[in-house]
Amino acid sequence: MAERVLIISWGQPVRGREQHGLEVFGESVAYYTELRDAGRIAGFEVMILEPNGLMEGCMLLEGSHAQLDAVREEERFRRLMIDASLIVDDLRVAEGYGSDGMDEAMALYADAVGRVPQMA
Repeated sequence: MAERVLIISWGQPVRGREQHGLEVFGESVAYYTELRDAGRIAGFEVMILEPNGLMEGCMLLEGSHAQLDAVREEERFRRLMIDASLIVDDLRVAEGYGSDGMDEAMALYADAVGRVPQMA
């Protein structure tokens, strides 16, 4: 896994817009496949979850911080996010650390913990 991840998650589709939702989903998968094949991201995964009332699925993009920042600034990515926001509830985009970035993330966390008074 790469040093950084970008997680795009969503809730239930908006009723009556399911067909367009499938189209946007397909466009997103095609776009992330192009990015991966061109070496612009390290990889991506798509997860569809069993109905649970919280999250219907997510896409996890992997890459360097610079790669994922560049993707977020692309017009095509932004247009896909706008389209998605109109067809699903609870669209979220979150940045995080992958396995290769865990040392950096944990060092930041340990530093923060060291500045918080600890209760006995």
